[in-house]
Amino acid sequence: MLTAVESRQRYAAEILSALQEANFPAQEGTLYPLLSKLRRDGLVHHEWRESPLGPPRKYFSLTDAGRDQLAAFRDYWNELTRMINTMGR
Repeated sequence: MLTAVESRQRYAAEILSALQEANFPAQEGTLYPLLSKLRRDGLVHHEWRESPLGPPRKYFSLTDAGRDQLAAFRDYWNELTRMINTMGR
């Protein structure tokens, strides 16, 4: 989820599309509560922007804490992958 807003701000529908394009099993009903939790945890920030196609949209981006969390997860993932590959030899 954090990677979906790593490189640029996105609103919820864009985040959902990015997750679905990556074959991540995401649904709109679970996306909003997760975004709220990430915001409460200080990992993402949001700002309202006017939309030319309707009501204002809430755009999400990573906070510094979110970038740190994502970097820590990537380190963990790389180490886990290394261990699995080592055991499989």
